[in-house]
Order: sequence, then structure tokens, then C-alpha cells
Amino acid sequence: MNTKERMLAGLPYRASEGELPQEQLENKQKIYDFNHSRPEETTKRDELLRNILGKCGKNVTVLPPFHCDYGKHTEMGSNVFINYNCVILDVCRVQIGDNALLGPNVCLAAAGHPIHPLSRRSGYEYGASISIGKDVWLGANVVVNPGVTIGDGSVIGSGSVVTKDVPANVVAAGNPCKVLRPITEEDRKFYFKDNEFDVTDY
Repeated sequence: MNTKERMLAGLPYRASEGELPQEQLENKQKIYDFNHSRPEETTKRDELLRNILGKCGKNVTVLPPFHCDYGKHTEMGSNVFINYNCVILDVCRVQIGDNALLGPNVCLAAAGHPIHPLSRRSGYEYGASISIGKDVWLGANVVVNPGVTIGDGSVIGSGSVVTKDVPANVVAAGNPCKVLRPITEEDRKFYFKDNEFDVTDY
């Protein structure tokens, strides 16, 4: 198994070895072009994004600045919106489902390092895939740790650090992130806390 295969398999690997440094450099050049596009260059940004990501659905919006390690290990569904300053450490597969919303400063960290300092000093690291389901909303400053899956329809509160899987259709928040309650049909009539919609087309 070469270094890249070890990385994608979630085994210990050194990011400085094999073809990985060159792949990261090539992606950084693409990211640079994306982040330095002019505000009105939406078509150009869409083309650049599709050249960065492994998969990209329809109507995907990513606001610069945006950063990722490899890009091609990240898959986004359709109608995804990602706000400013998103970081995706995609040393392993990172999936983002249809209609997902990611607030400012969200970090999806599929990369990690050993706990013991001497093991860390060796230069070995690891990856574990992240999966964000359909219709998920991650609030501002959410961090998702390696190996986490967040189920369809769930909401993660701002500033949360998600260290374990979150089931579908719940509100979860905190550091570490914990489920607070299920999302029910009663929630549909509210747009913010106890404020009810004053429109009918929601």
C-alpha cells in the first residue's frame, strides 16, 4: 500500500511522503484562484469549484474564503450553501448532502494526530471520513471531528464541537455536542425561537 492508499484507508501515514505534497500544492493553486475571484465572477467561481471538488451537485454556493486539503475527496450534493471561511480537511472522504447549510467558520476535520507526543513527533497522522446528511444545518463556528456522521435534517447549534455521531432530525449543541431534542412537525410554524411565520409559502 502506498502513502495515498494508506491515507484514504484511514491508516497511519505521513503527509510529506509520496505524491501527497504535490497533490496538496496543485489543490492550493486551485483554491488560490477560487478565493481571489472577483465578487461578480459567480460563473467562474462555480467552474473553479467543480474543478476542486470530487463531486458537486447543482446550485452549490461556497463563499470565499474556502480552504481544503485535497478537494477531490470532498463531495457536495445539490442546493448546498457554505458561508465564509469554511475549512475542510479532506484527507479522507467528506460527504455533504443535498440542501445542507454551513454557517461561517465551519470546520470539517477528517484529519487527526496521535494522542501521545512521541507518536505525534513521528509525523504520522490519520484520517476518518465525515458524512453530513441531507437538509442539515451547521451553525457558525461548528467543528466536526474525524469519523463523525450527522443524520438527515439535524441542526447543530453555533460553536458546537461534534465528537460523536448525531442522529437524524434532532437539535444538538454544545462542547461536546449533545442531542437537545427531536425536531417535530410543531417546529414548522416557527422561523426563530417562538416567532411564527407571517407568510404562507414556507
